[in-house]
Amino acid sequence: MENKEGFSFTYSAKEQEEIKAIRKKYLTEDKTEDEMTRLRRLDKTVTGKATVFSLVLGIIGALVMGSGMSLAMTDIGALLGMETGLAMLVGIAVGVCGLVLASLAYPCYNRVLIKEREKIAPEIIRLSDSLLK
Repeated sequence: MENKEGFSFTYSAKEQEEIKAIRKKYLTEDKTEDEMTRLRRLDKTVTGKATVFSLVLGIIGALVMGSGMSLAMTDIGALLGMETGLAMLVGIAVGVCGLVLASLAYPCYNRVLIKEREKIAPEIIRLSDSLLK
């Protein structure tokens, strides 16, 4: 670079690469991603959505099941004003509901995965065809 007094200086190759990398982050028109990167990203989004959905469902089911178990096995029912037998029955019912929710996590994962794959299939096929040529 040159300043007003005529002094010039250059950066080393390592510094120039760092400058280019930083500059690339801020260029908006140069954000083209190659097809392989796009293909990987699209595939990750499909499995990511299914994973998040099934994890949320499984965690909620486990929490409901745990609250039902604690209601059935501890004195929480007495604190809530229930008799011991009623608290155990309610706790068992709540625990079974939580068990059903947690058990549905994997089938829901498969269903969401299939639906998301159907949505994204044309784009994945188009990208993979262009990469295989």
